[in-house]
This record gives sequence, structure tokens and C-alpha cells, in this order.
Amino acid sequence: MYYHNFDIVFQEVPGEISLCFSISGCNMQCPGCHSPFLWKEGNGCLLTQPAFEDFLKQYKSLASCVVFMGGEWHENTLIQYLKLAKSYSYKTCLYTGQNNVSNGLLKELNWIKTGSWKQDLGGLDSPSTNQKFIEVKTNKILNHIFIKNKYDDTPF
Repeated sequence: MYYHNFDIVFQEVPGEISLCFSISGCNMQCPGCHSPFLWKEGNGCLLTQPAFEDFLKQYKSLASCVVFMGGEWHENTLIQYLKLAKSYSYKTCLYTGQNNVSNGLLKELNWIKTGSWKQDLGGLDSPSTNQKFIEVKTNKILNHIFIKNKYDDTPF
């Protein structure tokens, strides 16, 4: 499994500081995709288990969650890495363009974002999106967390 980007992110899982791995090899190829470089399998660096574990150790006291942007097409490896993240007390999340993933994957996740990118519907911050951000344990859709209140004029 190859990752093209590694970032520390704050928005993908509200309330969490997340280690985010963008996995290459996405076959969805959504029109308007912001990351078409992720379509080609093998782009980026090989995410070996020792390298992944080094990330987990390095950021243990700084981050609380691990997010995979894709990778469900490497199901066995992804499950293994999610279990490893949980063993280091990280919460886990998967962003997928699919509408469903296997029960084996769901079992290892705290959150999942489902749904392909449809430019005319927007992302999680759009009330008209087709995407869903779901808390796996309760099966609650939490999209409302991403939608900014139009009356909120709090400066940031």
C-alpha cells in the first residue's frame, strides 16, 4: 500500500488531531477530484508496517486519531494498520468514495466518510452533499458538525 501524502489534519475528524495518510490507487476517478494523483497505484511511498509504526510512535502524545484517505482496496493491509493504530490508543477513520465497506473494516473504525465526490453536491460542509460522515458505533450521521452556521460571525 502506497501513500502519496502524510499530513497532520484538524478538520477531517472534528475534535481530533489526526495523522492523515492519502493512499494511492483509487479507482473511483470522480470528475472534479482534488487529488487525481491518487488514482495511479504505486504513486508515493510504500507504507510498510515499520514505517507506519514509526509514525504512530512519533506522534503518540500529539495526535489522537489516524485517518486513511482511501485504501479500502487494500483491505487486509488496511485492517492490519487500523488494528495497529488502535493498539497505540489512536481512534480511527476512513474516508472512502464507496457507499459501503466490509464489516471487517467497519469493526476497526470509529468514523467513516462515505460517498463519491460530486462537485455539484459539494463535500461534507454542504447541506446538499451525497457524502456521509458516520460514527460507526452508533451509526449516527454527523454531517451537521461540518456545516458552518451562516449566522456565526465569530472571527477566526
